[in-house]
Amino acid sequence: MAARAAAPARSGAAKIPVLAWDQARPAPVVLVSGPEELLAERAIRAIRATLTAADPSLEVTDLDATSAALGDLTTLASPSLFGEPRLIRVGGVERLSEAFLTEALRYLEHPADETTVVLRHAGGVRGKKLLDAVRNGLGGGVEVSCAELKRDADRSAFASAEFRTAGKRIAPGALRLLVSAFQEDLAELASACQQLIADTRGDITESTVETYYAGRVETNAFAVADAAIAGRRGDALVLLRHAIATGADPVPIVAAIAMKLRTMARVFDVRGSGGQVASELGLAPWQVDRARRDAQGWQPEGLGRAIVMLAETDERVKGAARDPEFAVERLVAFVAARGETER
Repeated sequence: MAARAAAPARSGAAKIPVLAWDQARPAPVVLVSGPEELLAERAIRAIRATLTAADPSLEVTDLDATSAALGDLTTLASPSLFGEPRLIRVGGVERLSEAFLTEALRYLEHPADETTVVLRHAGGVRGKKLLDAVRNGLGGGVEVSCAELKRDADRSAFASAEFRTAGKRIAPGALRLLVSAFQEDLAELASACQQLIADTRGDITESTVETYYAGRVETNAFAVADAAIAGRRGDALVLLRHAIATGADPVPIVAAIAMKLRTMARVFDVRGSGGQVASELGLAPWQVDRARRDAQGWQPEGLGRAIVMLAETDERVKGAARDPEFAVERLVAFVAARGETER
C-alpha cells in the first residue's frame, strides 16, 4: 500500500477509532469519510480483501444512499439461508435520502451479525446526523479518513510508497518531476506510478519520467507562475529548472508572473461579484475569480514587495544582469514565499 498518513485531528474527543486510509479494517459499521476518492476506493477494497480472506463466501452488495427506500438496508443485511457473511457498500451518503437516513439510524441501534456496512461520505454537511451517530459510537463502528492530499510532501510520500511497495527505486529528481506533472489528480499520479513500475526495468530516473510523460512534464511559463504564486516553492523551482534546461527563455517566465501578480493587485481589495468587478476593471469574470483564488494567503505588503522585485528582475533578465537564470530563480523563490522572506 502507499504512504501511511495520520488521520486528521477532529474537534472534540473521538468515541470511535479514526484510522488512516491504509489502516482500514472491517467493523460492524465503517464510515469512509473525505473527498479523496482514490484513497476511499483503496480503503474499501482492503476491507473487502480482509473479509474475503477470512471467508471466501462473502456476499457483497451495493446500495445507493441517494435513492434507497425504507427497508432496503435491512433487507440486504438480513441473514441468508446459508449464513454467508455480508459486505454492504453504501455510496453517496453525502447526498442521502431521508428514507435512508431514517433506516440507517435505526440499523445502528442493532447492527446485523456477520455484516459489515461501509458508509462512503465524500464531504459536506448533509448526513451530519448519521455521521455524528456513528462517530459517537452507535453501531460499534470505525472511521477511515480519506482527506485530500494537498501538500507536495504528502503526494510525494504517496508516490514514493507506490514504488517502494513494488520494490522499485526512483531517483529524487524523477519523483519530483512525476509529482509535479500529475499534481492535480491523485488517480492519474497513481496510474503513472503503476505504468512506470510495470513497464520499466531497473531504477527510474528523470530521463525515464521525461520519456514516458514528456507532454505532462513539459513546462511553460504559466506553470512556473502558478506554482510560485500558490506557494509551492519546491514545485516552482523544479518546473523552472526543467524549463530552463529545455531551452525556455527567462523573459516570458517573468512576464507570466508579472501578469498574474498585477491582476492580483488589481482585484485584491475590490468588493463585489466576479462579474461586477470584471466590468469595472475591464477583465473577464474568470480572470477575476482566478486572481482572487491566487491572492488567498497573500498579505498586501508581501504582494507589494513581490511586485517591486518583479520590476527589478524584469530589468535583469533583459540585459541588466550577467545571470538572468539566477535572477528569475530568485524571483520565483521570493514569490513562492509570498514576499515575506529576506531578499
